[in-house]
Amino acid sequence: MKITIGDTLIAETTDRPLLFTPRFDFRDLQLIVAGYEDPAGREGQLPDTFGSMQWLWSQDEHFRFDRGSRELCSLTFFVPPQYVSVPRGHAVHDKPRTQACGLRADAAREFAMPQTTVFNCDPGATELICLRDIGVLDRELDARLGIAPDVALLVQEGAVVGWSLGDPVRYLTDGFADPRPTPPDPAIRLRLAECLELVSSPLVDLVMDEDADAWHRLRATEHALREQQDDRHRAEILRGVISRLIEDYEA
Repeated sequence: MKITIGDTLIAETTDRPLLFTPRFDFRDLQLIVAGYEDPAGREGQLPDTFGSMQWLWSQDEHFRFDRGSRELCSLTFFVPPQYVSVPRGHAVHDKPRTQACGLRADAAREFAMPQTTVFNCDPGATELICLRDIGVLDRELDARLGIAPDVALLVQEGAVVGWSLGDPVRYLTDGFADPRPTPPDPAIRLRLAECLELVSSPLVDLVMDEDADAWHRLRATEHALREQQDDRHRAEILRGVISRLIEDYEA
């Protein structure tokens, strides 16, 4: 299968998906799928790779391909700032079935891959879905390409129109640290879905405007995370972000 990534790159699927454990960095709302362990490692990879990247004034997702083999070797995706509601049972959640694969670029060249603009996470945080725009929901997907554990590219009319992360709580971390291997507590799944809404529009705009209901939700979530007894590591990751939001906008 051949797909278009961004403005110019054509890639074909292979039978070699990435094997790296995803890292869902909640502090910076980014998904890292790579072998490097810090920003220096990310920078050090650049001479031996090509693809899309955040350059001056650009806002691109990071697709990096090995210059020798032209195969996909790392990814960094960013959670967009706008939350959208997706009806329960909408096909974007589970159709078509995910196909595990890797990607090989048709040529070694740089390209632009704008970040997604809207996202959805169901109340139980079973999947985080990020889309190019809300119009993607008007048509069925052609394919879901599983390019790493629980990470899929969403393809529509032959082009990548978004990405998804299954079970995002399992991969929750801070920065480049590896996620904890222990299963997440069910309560943390609910808290993650709440926190994603609280740090994105339209709810975060109401927080900044001192809306009473929005602030009640914010404080209730912070309290629940503070009182969480199990899975403290993940709870503290979420609470750190929510606490900073309270400190930044508290009157």
